Amino acid sequence: MDLQLNSKTALVFGAGGGLGGAIARSLAAEGVSVVVADIHEESATATAEAISGAGGKAIPLVWDIGDLSLIGQKLDAIKAAFGPVDILVNNTGGPPPTPAAGQPPDDWSKYFDLMVRSVIAVTDAVLPGMRERKWGRIITSTSSGVVVPIANLGISNSLRLALVGWSKTLAREVGRDGITANIVLPGRIATGRIVFLDEQKAKREKRPVAEVTAESTASIPVGRYGDPKEYGDTVSFLASPRASYITGSVIRVDGGLINSI
Repeated sequence: MDLQLNSKTALVFGAGGGLGGAIARSLAAEGVSVVVADIHEESATATAEAISGAGGKAIPLVWDIGDLSLIGQKLDAIKAAFGPVDILVNNTGGPPPTPAAGQPPDDWSKYFDLMVRSVIAVTDAVLPGMRERKWGRIITSTSSGVVVPIANLGISNSLRLALVGWSKTLAREVGRDGITANIVLPGRIATGRIVFLDEQKAKREKRPVAEVTAESTASIPVGRYGDPKEYGDTVSFLASPRASYITGSVIRVDGGLINSI
């Protein structure tokens, strides 16, 4: 299927990591010019070089999304390199595992700024151009914890859920401008983040990591962790004109893991 994405420009945050990198590579394979944004220069460069080596178009961009003062200059740099942003993929890092109760107020503020306020600010900055061109995609990657809260991820469950309400509201506001806004939920995708969470659980419960991982995969109907490429390809479809009637939705890429309708 031709996703009809040639000549589009995408800004992908966290693209030096597992999920963000997979999204960036998938979009590039469809002919999208991809801005590989990440706080870590080496990671961003590695993803961009992998895309270029495969024949795609990409540039790395070191960007601390939590620093709102950088938004204007970074978008100007993107415009000079590839043109205005057509596809925005909001993909931020998550907070450390914590219970919901007893967390310092400063931690709630810190992660709200990083995970929620920053996403809204960048989106607000690219929306006027999308509205003017009558086309745009706002895709926000969150967590399965917004549907079924995950134990010991209190801050993550809470703050990511705020983005679901924001995205749904935004979708209703911009739909007539040719812009869609959707949430994508990863289940247990085989990335460094999942390895870290398995290790933390094993440490808390004083069990071998292999045992925790085996128990985890056994709970997934398809019997395995997801391939990051499967996640990236889902985002590419949502970014395409083929998905122009999908908006305000929450799309699960979870192998059937989430136990709710």
